[in-house]
Amino acid sequence: RGKDSVKHFHVEHVGTSFKFGFNEFSSLKELVTHFANQPLIGSETGTLIVLKHPYPRKVEEPSIYESVRVHTAMQTGRTESDLVPNAPSLGTKEGYLVKQGKIVKNWKTRWFTLHRNELKYFKDQTATEPIRALDLTECSAVQFDYSQERVNCFCLVFPLRTYYLCAKTGVEADEWIKILRWKLSQIRKQLEQRATTLSS
Repeated sequence: RGKDSVKHFHVEHVGTSFKFGFNEFSSLKELVTHFANQPLIGSETGTLIVLKHPYPRKVEEPSIYESVRVHTAMQTGRTESDLVPNAPSLGTKEGYLVKQGKIVKNWKTRWFTLHRNELKYFKDQTATEPIRALDLTECSAVQFDYSQERVNCFCLVFPLRTYYLCAKTGVEADEWIKILRWKLSQIRKQLEQRATTLSS
């Protein structure tokens, strides 16, 4: 779990050992101890991520995994006893996407963060104030889009506007679509539950 997002990484169980990126560990305890003290890793996107907190075993999240390209040793002096045992389910994602403008149909790279039911986009990763915050409770659909001249595009349909976004890769676009669709299904579930409670 990072500051505002959760990253999912695939750990492979090969025989009696655990493979994570280029590293192999003889036991799960060894893996946990290692990453408690050297928590810096890098994914295919080239972004370095510091592993901050473990994640609960029982959690409702979409199955989205990033592959680990690099493992960087960074000594912190921490041990597994310093790690926080429980983290809330956030179902979040962040990253750069290319967005089509509303009036002038040009494309600009923006930093996107998905947190709870809000999709915000910023000028870049360092910006503190978002350009816009989109309320996903108003979004009716998320789907791949093939109407643009660009590849790896998808769109978010809102009552007053459809947002066209493109990712660097098809895998990344698929990840965004999966998690956004999962969010919409969670919102629908909540609305149905509320409606049932009110009617009873």
